Amino acid sequence: MGVLGELSTPEMLAKLDREVAAWTAADPEHPVQPALHLIAVVAQSTPGVAGKYRMRMDSALIEKVYSWARSKNAIMFLDVQVGQGTLQEELPRLMPFLSRPDVHLAIDPEFSMKHRDVPGTRIGTFTAEDVNYASGLLRDLVTQLKLPPKILIVHRFTRDMLTGYKRITLDPRVQIVINMDGWGPQALKRESYRAYVYSYPVEYTGFKLFYHNDTKKKGSILMTPAEVLSLNPKPLYIQYQ
Repeated sequence: MGVLGELSTPEMLAKLDREVAAWTAADPEHPVQPALHLIAVVAQSTPGVAGKYRMRMDSALIEKVYSWARSKNAIMFLDVQVGQGTLQEELPRLMPFLSRPDVHLAIDPEFSMKHRDVPGTRIGTFTAEDVNYASGLLRDLVTQLKLPPKILIVHRFTRDMLTGYKRITLDPRVQIVINMDGWGPQALKRESYRAYVYSYPVEYTGFKLFYHNDTKKKGSILMTPAEVLSLNPKPLYIQYQ
């Protein structure tokens, strides 16, 4: 995620290969499934034509990234930042892509501005009902099209980004991952994982590593696969940005 457009396509895919190899070596008991993660709806600081403070990526770009994923036997995640809109407005447009067995969904509470704030000026929020709506759409796709289970990523790095977690409905057709999305020094990332993912369990857990932001502070280095795997619970979804 993010690095998709930072490097040339061959360089980016070669970097993906190196990360896959590192994780395979660190955790041989769990085969690594590569993935590319595209923000298909991006929060904006200006209202735009629709007045929703978000910009939709066009189908051509989604298809381009999907072709990159296919070239590496990777799955694809479509990430949604609704701005001042809603999941109900954004997800139906993505259903043709989510109908594919190798395309999954991520939703980002940070940029869900329920109180009409401008994205980036404060941290947004999703409720359990928002998560259940997204999960329900995926669940119905799995049933209707006889697909393998879908994955739903929910980003989180503060308590109030996700409210009512005990009301989130679990179903074997949708695997829900709460992804620790905070950046900073290693000690801060570990504490955020404990405080906002471990302390509010839903189903599966994930962990994001930032190539740039995690190493901003002098002396800070990116966590290694072994260090991430030492977390409790051990995250199953690993994202690089």
